[in-house]
Parts: sequence; structure tokens; C-alpha cells
Amino acid sequence: MSAQHQAPPREQFTGQVGFILSAIGSAVGLGNIWRFPGVAYENGGGAFLVPYLIALLTAGIPILFLDYALGHRFRGGAPQAFRRVKGWLETLGWFQVMICIVIAIYYAAVVAWAASFFVYSFGLDWGDDPEAFFFGEHLQLADVGGADPWLTFDFVGAVLIPLVLVWLVVIAVLAAGVVKGVQRANVIFIPLLLIAFGALVVRALFLDGAADGLNALFTPQWDALADPDVWIAAYGQVFFSLSVAFGIMITYSSYRKRRSNMTGPGLVVAFSNSGFEMLAGLGVFSALGFLALESGTTVDELGIAGVGLAFVTFPAIVSEMPAGALFGALFFGSLVMAGFTSLVSILQVVSAALQEKFALSRTTAVLWLGGVLGAVSVLGFSTTTGLILLDTVDYWVNNMGIVLSAILMCVLVVWVYRKAPELRYHLNAVSTAQIGAWWYACVGAIVPVMLVVMLVQTVMIRIDEPYGDYDETYLLYAGWGTVALLVVGALVFWAFRWRGPREYRAWPPYPPVEDPAVRKEASR
Repeated sequence: MSAQHQAPPREQFTGQVGFILSAIGSAVGLGNIWRFPGVAYENGGGAFLVPYLIALLTAGIPILFLDYALGHRFRGGAPQAFRRVKGWLETLGWFQVMICIVIAIYYAAVVAWAASFFVYSFGLDWGDDPEAFFFGEHLQLADVGGADPWLTFDFVGAVLIPLVLVWLVVIAVLAAGVVKGVQRANVIFIPLLLIAFGALVVRALFLDGAADGLNALFTPQWDALADPDVWIAAYGQVFFSLSVAFGIMITYSSYRKRRSNMTGPGLVVAFSNSGFEMLAGLGVFSALGFLALESGTTVDELGIAGVGLAFVTFPAIVSEMPAGALFGALFFGSLVMAGFTSLVSILQVVSAALQEKFALSRTTAVLWLGGVLGAVSVLGFSTTTGLILLDTVDYWVNNMGIVLSAILMCVLVVWVYRKAPELRYHLNAVSTAQIGAWWYACVGAIVPVMLVVMLVQTVMIRIDEPYGDYDETYLLYAGWGTVALLVVGALVFWAFRWRGPREYRAWPPYPPVEDPAVRKEASR
């Protein structure tokens, strides 16, 4: 076999703790802090926890195990793992890589905003009108639909400089490798995130009006359980928050040693992610209750989700709090750490795929992806129309791109190529927590059915009415065009000749080998 096809030693996490913290760092991101509380509030309050828990057990954890099994058994990033299932399925791997590319380009911008507001916190620089400060002074948002075009290249220094710095730091982390870069960053940031955000939540719980905010969040509306949209929202929240079905967990699990427990750490990651979402709900709605009391309004009249919650409502809360500068720094510092660890995991998917497909060194792959994606990120999202582009692309890539990826993964791996028994056998052979035949029903039926319903519903809504009252021509290019870009990009990458390692031997052997000597030889 030629030298170019000899597999170099694969990077590996040093142990279970490094892997778990890295996986939690990927799963716990900006959406945990600013999406879950709002979704729960709008979908039944305390009653939402019922479909949420059911969704976690029947969809979140099963699809997480599917990702783990693919990456750990087939020893590669998304393209290589799917290629080893069936050659042409490499295209699905590249579709997931394209999702990561698109997300990374705009996600870095949000991390940069959070970093800027971390600095602003010390002087409460947003003043008495955080909304005008964020949209006007910081982003200098264009008046699209009015005098300004939908896409400009008018750069905003307050966004551009932090965005460049974010890309430089993430390139340095990725270039350092899985252990010295990715693992080390998560081992430092995840405990810090828990301490900082935990301190913020404890303080928020003792604010005047906190009880009113918590009542607004947790008062159950049991009639909501009869609404199918509430169940769809629960499955969507679990699905989007666990970093599944777009290559991250496949890539991370491929860096574990062959004889590594997979299901136990998977349960730790899944419940840690959900636990952090609950913690975010406590902190956010306690703070919202305080702001409602101070401003003489009600919680439902405040911005309770998304960019508005983070960069408008929370600065207003911080301005009213005793020692507001400290708690503003804790909040935006938490956003930076949660966002940065997720960004690292997203880009590691791209780096691993480039290294494996084109036989590139880690440094070369990281410099290429960092240079190209960083430049596109700056061009698209440090301008006066950056927020509008971000909002549009984020909606399409999440609600259509990732959902379609998960549907294809379940249908092709489970139904077309019948790999579920082999993957279940693999997980059980290396893990302490055994998974039963119920897993087949989850990844083969419940997950794809729920996701098909979500996808069809989303497509029908977007056909009937433009997203966000944006111009339809603009949405055709920036929204639907994003989905087309994912498909075309996957086909382009797949068309290049595979230059990386091809030698591969699955372990443990399937069907099982009874002879211990044969099993030992196969595991080498």
C-alpha cells in the first residue's frame, strides 16, 4: 500500500474527563442560555418539561448514541465515517461539514458581540437605552427595506476587530491539536462557565421580583400538552441543543481510544446539557421578573429569547442590579465561554474532514479553513447588514439543513444499509450502560418521523409567508440559497479524489468473533 494511504496515529483525548468536558463544551452553547427559557415559556411553562423529557429520552440520547457509534467504530470525521459505512455516503458527511462551515462563519460573529459586551459591562456603556446602543451604536444596523440595500459591505469597526480576534484565537486552539488545544480549552472554560453562570443564577434568584419571573416560567399550562406544536417544539429544542447530526459528536467520538466507554459519558453529556438549560431558565426568568418589577411591566412584555434577550434585555437588567457591572461581566463572560467552546467543536469537524480527505497536516488544514472562513465571516457579518444575514442564514441552516441531515442519517444508516445492529453491538461491547432494542425504534422511527414533521411544517410556513418580513428575493438567495450551498458544497468536496488513509479495520469484529485470540488480534 502506498505511503499516502498509511494511516498516521490518530489523535486521542487523554481520557474520559477530557472527552466529557469537550462534548459538554460543544453541546452547551448560546442556545442553552437564550433559547431554552423562551421556548419553555411559550410552550406550556412547567408543563413543557413533560414533552421535553420524553423528547430527550426518545430522540436526543438515541441520536447522540448514533453519532457516537458512527465516529467511534469507523474512526473518522463525518466524511470518513460515512464513507466506511458505504462509499457514496461520504456525500452525507460533507453535507454535515458544509453545515459546520456555514454555522461557524456567523457563530463567530455572535461570540465577538458577546466579547465586546463583556468589555462594555465594566462601564455599563450601553447607558439607559440598551436597544438603541446594540442596534444603532454597536451594530450600526442598516435601514433595509428603506433607504439601504439588503446587503452592504459597510464595515463596522466595533464588530470587525473583535471578530478578527475571535478567529485568531480559535485558529490557535485548533492548531494546538485535540489534547493541547480542544481538550485544554474545554477543561479550562467549562468549569469556569459553571462557576460564573452559577454565581449569576444564585444572585438572580435573590432579586426582588424573581419569584414572579419563576412563576411565569414554571406555572404549568397542562392544556398545552394537547397541542402538537408544543411536542414539535420540545423535540426541536432537544435536537438543536445537543450538537447532534452535523458531525461534531461523530468527530469527537472518533478521538476516543478503541476500548472506551461510550454510553455512560453520553448520558452524562446529555443530562449535563439539559441541566444547564434548566439552570439558564432559573437565572433568565428570575432576572426577567426583577426587570418587570423595576419597569412596572410584565414578563411577557419583555424580550425573552434570542439576540434581543442577550444584548438588549439583559443589559437593561444589569443596569438596574446592585453591582451590575460585575454581573454583566459574569453573564457576557459566560456567553463568550459557551459560544467559544461550541465554535471550536464546529470547526474541528471541518479540520478533521480536510485532514482525512486531502492528507493535510493539522496546521495546514487549520490555516486554510481559518483563513478562508475567517475572511468570509468578516466580509459577511462585520457589516451594517450582518445581523440580518445572520438571522436569515441561521434559520435556514438549523431548521432545514440540520434537520434534513438527521433524517438522511437515520434513513440511510438504519434502514437502507441496516447498520443499526452493528452499531448497537459496538456500543454495548465497549460500554458499561447497555442499550436495548428500544434504540432501534427511536433512531429508526421516532426520530425520523418527528423530524420529517418538523421539516415539512417549516417548509410549508416559509412558502406561505416570508421569514421575518424580509424581502422575498433576498430570502431566495440568503435563505433557500444557503440550503442549495450545503448540497452543492457537499458534492464538490466529494468529487475530489480521496488522498488520505484508506486502511481500516473495525473493532470489535461484527458479527462477533468467539475466539479470544482472534478478537485480540483484530483489536490491534
